[in-house]
Amino acid sequence: MRCLLLGFASGVGLLQTRASLPSPWMAGLLLLAAACIALPCRRLPAAWARASARLACGAVAGFLWAALVAQHYLADELPAGLEGQDLVATGVIDSLPYRFERGLRFNLALESAALPDGSPVRLPPRLALSWYAEPRGPQPPALQPGERWQFALRLKKPHGNANWDGFDYEAWLLEQRLRATGSVRGDAAPGSANRRLSAFVPGFTAVVERCRGWLRERIERALRGQPYAGVIIALVIGDQRDIDQGDWKIFTRTGIGHLVSISGLHITMVAGLAAGLARLLWRHSLFTGRQLPLLLPAQKVASLAGVAVALAYVLLAGFGVPAQRTLYMIAVVGAALWSGRIASVSHVLCAALGVVLLLDPWAVLWPGFWLSFGAVAVILLASVGRAERAAAGRVARWRQAFSAACRTQYAVTVGLVPLTLLLFGQVSLVSPLANAVAIPLVSFAVTPLALAGSMAPAPLSAWLLLVAHWLVQQLAVLLAWLSSLPLAVWSAPLPSWWMFVLALLGALWLLLPRGWPARRLGLALWLPLLLNAPRFPEQGFRVTAFDIGQGNALLLETAHHRLLYDTGPAYTPESDGGSRVIVPYLKGRGIAMLDAMVVSHSDADHSGGALSVMDAVDVGWLTSSLDADHEIVGAARQHRRCLAGQRWEWDGVQFEMLHPTPQIYAGERWKPNARSCTLRVSAGGASMLLGGDIEAPQEAMLLDAMPHKLMATVLLAPHHGSGTSSTPDFLDAVAPQIAVFQVGYRNRYHHPKPQVEARYAERGIRRLRSDLDGAVRLDFAGGPDGAVQVERYRDAHRRYWYGR
Repeated sequence: MRCLLLGFASGVGLLQTRASLPSPWMAGLLLLAAACIALPCRRLPAAWARASARLACGAVAGFLWAALVAQHYLADELPAGLEGQDLVATGVIDSLPYRFERGLRFNLALESAALPDGSPVRLPPRLALSWYAEPRGPQPPALQPGERWQFALRLKKPHGNANWDGFDYEAWLLEQRLRATGSVRGDAAPGSANRRLSAFVPGFTAVVERCRGWLRERIERALRGQPYAGVIIALVIGDQRDIDQGDWKIFTRTGIGHLVSISGLHITMVAGLAAGLARLLWRHSLFTGRQLPLLLPAQKVASLAGVAVALAYVLLAGFGVPAQRTLYMIAVVGAALWSGRIASVSHVLCAALGVVLLLDPWAVLWPGFWLSFGAVAVILLASVGRAERAAAGRVARWRQAFSAACRTQYAVTVGLVPLTLLLFGQVSLVSPLANAVAIPLVSFAVTPLALAGSMAPAPLSAWLLLVAHWLVQQLAVLLAWLSSLPLAVWSAPLPSWWMFVLALLGALWLLLPRGWPARRLGLALWLPLLLNAPRFPEQGFRVTAFDIGQGNALLLETAHHRLLYDTGPAYTPESDGGSRVIVPYLKGRGIAMLDAMVVSHSDADHSGGALSVMDAVDVGWLTSSLDADHEIVGAARQHRRCLAGQRWEWDGVQFEMLHPTPQIYAGERWKPNARSCTLRVSAGGASMLLGGDIEAPQEAMLLDAMPHKLMATVLLAPHHGSGTSSTPDFLDAVAPQIAVFQVGYRNRYHHPKPQVEARYAERGIRRLRSDLDGAVRLDFAGGPDGAVQVERYRDAHRRYWYGR
């Protein structure tokens, strides 16, 4: 059974790497092959042969099951003709709405939809919606799960930024069964299309989400204005969206992020307490004198109570993978007890693995899945079968328990190093110390107090929640100090597959039982991982144009230097292109320092991520057209204003600033776009021109002042391909072979304008668009032939859910 389930997991994982789903005839061939393997499986003489056959059958079953589930949910497509159209939809709020500064987000379970003229249309059954406040208008009303509303909507197909080492938003939407996203149009004023139809529509999801909302409101009222109220909310209902990004940075650097949620340890603890209480009461027949244990053993009642409480807690947690894993393990143990069969720990873990992937085949795409099952597997490897003689005396037993806890923490720390580096490119060196304090404090003090406080009657609830918050506040002081240590985190580039496999074998070798020969030689297998260094172009330069949405952000690399040109937009007050796209890419590459950063001008779609980048990595110097009192200039270590004529050379690559001129700064009539820092980068016979948001007047200035310097192999389309840029004379002077358009999917400006893109097409210029191609990597070899190699993310990393 274990081999079958492990094969099932590998088959599910394999499907999630495919560019397309298997065709019916291929699925039939796979089923036939699995049947041919399964039929003689029991008659195979060798144990390894039977295990291999079960693995193969499980892999086919997992591959086909995941394909079947994917095909089912991908069939719920938003018709292309309805993208961007005005629609009127009626449905039930089926998620806990999240309010942010500009509005709120929620999911809608659709009941009916129509065009404004009343013609019915077919839409996906679940929609992810945002409701933004109108400029100078009121905030959207507070929504509650279970309410039925009518909304005026505009929808689009699932689409997310596609970048190396970035978050796959499209896969996440598919996992959540959200096959369209969109926004609510207008407000809820009397007479508008947006109005509430029912206060509550009964349903399982509505009841669960309404309970979660009630608990969140109680905590918010009790902890109004407290800095760590979001942490308490996360511990009670698993909603982490109110945790400050600065706090998340500290939690990540100290390696305790797994505790700031409803983790497996918390669920096990609560389920254990419920089981113990149920067993105690049942053994005493609920103090009724009816001899209830004769009707049903107390152990079975305890297991039933533990599973029921664990299920309730997991539902409150939002059904995350770590919570699911714990629930299924508790359920398997309970089922084994009821059936009278002894279940080994490895059987329980494999059964939980199979159930998680049966219900959610996309769980393998997320770090939480691997860290959750990996941590339990490491603990099993380090503990199962290593029984110790029970110590005599209370002090000796405490010492023995403390020693066992230290060994477990050591095993988890060592065992997860390869996986953590593969997933995040960094390892917290202070994690053992931070967890030694945080695990008992959060698990046995903060979480019980938070749970009791969220359900107890007032004023007791407020007192308990304030005590829990005070404990978190004291813990945060220690974590902030640990996070500030120079060697708190060790970073490295994401390893290749063979480095990871070697390091994983080395970790397993280190965790083998005492007496195993040469255990410490496992460290030798870590050397490729530890010595892994970032790779940069040996000659010429490389440009990575990020899929940043509606904005600009490009990383330029030479052999020994890095420059970031623009930093993308600000999405919300909590996230921006720097924190969401650029910094994860830099960490994945092992880049801890930028030699320079150019912020072309002050518009938010070019400067929105600058502060996040400067906070995450060292930046040598900043050049920009920003005013001297701008907060980005104030945060820079060294700043200089970009001016035409500035030049420098890195590793044989020439950098020259072509615009703006001093006259542009002196004139008050120019918009920020006119001040865009225009940079030309060249090596050998190839070059690239980056002009930010310059428009036709600035293009004419460049044509008059320096037409001989404009020619470039690659052009970053000025102003994202707007109708005010890319004039014919300018394109003729630049004469690019390739043009890069950094634009958002279905952006409100309709960039690039059709007439502008046609202008590029008429000249035979190859066009790369971030909304269609994802991030683009351009390698300028630096030779006299001016060769440029192009790699598009969506082409190189095709997945079956892209472009649907």
